[in-house]
Amino acid sequence: MTDRQDEQEDNIALLIDADNASPEHLDDVLLVLGELGTINIRRAYGNWAKSSLKGWGQLTGIHSIVPMQQFDVAKGKSATDMRMTIDAMDLLYRGHVDGFGIMSSDSDFLPLAQRIREEGLPVYGFGTAKTPLGFRQACTRFFDVAALHLSDETPAAEQPADTALQHGVDEELIELLGSAYKASKRDEEGYASLSELGQRATAVSSFAVRNYGFTRLSDLIRAVPNFDVRTTSDGGLLVKRLR
Repeated sequence: MTDRQDEQEDNIALLIDADNASPEHLDDVLLVLGELGTINIRRAYGNWAKSSLKGWGQLTGIHSIVPMQQFDVAKGKSATDMRMTIDAMDLLYRGHVDGFGIMSSDSDFLPLAQRIREEGLPVYGFGTAKTPLGFRQACTRFFDVAALHLSDETPAAEQPADTALQHGVDEELIELLGSAYKASKRDEEGYASLSELGQRATAVSSFAVRNYGFTRLSDLIRAVPNFDVRTTSDGGLLVKRLR
């Protein structure tokens, strides 16, 4: 008989910096995070007396998000970040959360992401393209919310081969994939497991396929120059760097 605990999905806590994130991306964030576990804890932080949070207020009931009120303690100063951090640490030490989603583009959450990862839990960041690199890299995986929206609009089968190039596949990404390929175990023909390459890429950075307009790593690799993808007889995927 299978242990019931083995059948349960990871318990994910989604903490939203409503002062710093747009509600128009919430559906995409919930979709992606839902693929990584069950989002049992959903909280949005901000001063709900502000008219700028009206859009968030309308979504809290629809998506069962608990609005966490935090008044501004001084003019021009928000205590939202501190309240989110305190709650995250409370959840972490209660031991009932398997991973955290942080929806914010604020670099102030960098220490929080680092601390959570030190405890062995994954941190999934969701922010804009302007999110500072430090916070991006502190996350286990970081997702550009604008890219998420675009990838959901276009099914993978309909995505053009140069989609990745349109989403900023540059020398940095090619170098990352190349390093992951070199670190992966290869057969006599030089092919490595695509899943292992992906694991090694995410181990050293906040790399996420969806940031380049794709939902699958295999589609991204096929769009990147100098990589060949081969399907094995049992349906597995192998990848080889050509040069």
